[in-house]
Amino acid sequence: MSFYFLRTKDLTRTRRSVTDSPPSSPSPTDKSFRMYAEALQENEHLKSRLQDSKQELVNIRSQLDKLAQRQDLLAEKSTMLETEKKDKQALEKKVSGMEEEMKVLTELKTDNQRLKDENGALIRVISKRSK
Repeated sequence: MSFYFLRTKDLTRTRRSVTDSPPSSPSPTDKSFRMYAEALQENEHLKSRLQDSKQELVNIRSQLDKLAQRQDLLAEKSTMLETEKKDKQALEKKVSGMEEEMKVLTELKTDNQRLKDENGALIRVISKRSK
């Protein structure tokens, strides 16, 4: 049974006071009109509820979209942070490698200067002996 029939059945069973009932028994047209009016009222009520539900659905979808956008931004930021961390680690490795190269270069320069000094001393010794 549909909601309409249950509702109509319930409405026809309600007691009416003497002042509510017409002086004579209602004609079939009056009953039909009353049922039509009740159905129309119920229809308007259902339309109103449907409109409210549609508005609520729009609001929920909007909230869901905002939440999805936030989640996307967070995921994007998280990815950017991971990328930045990897880049930072790579740069730190590069800097530490360059520092090691600088130490080696300094040692090589020191060794080179020492060898030049020794070479100059040897040249002086050789030149004194050859005189």
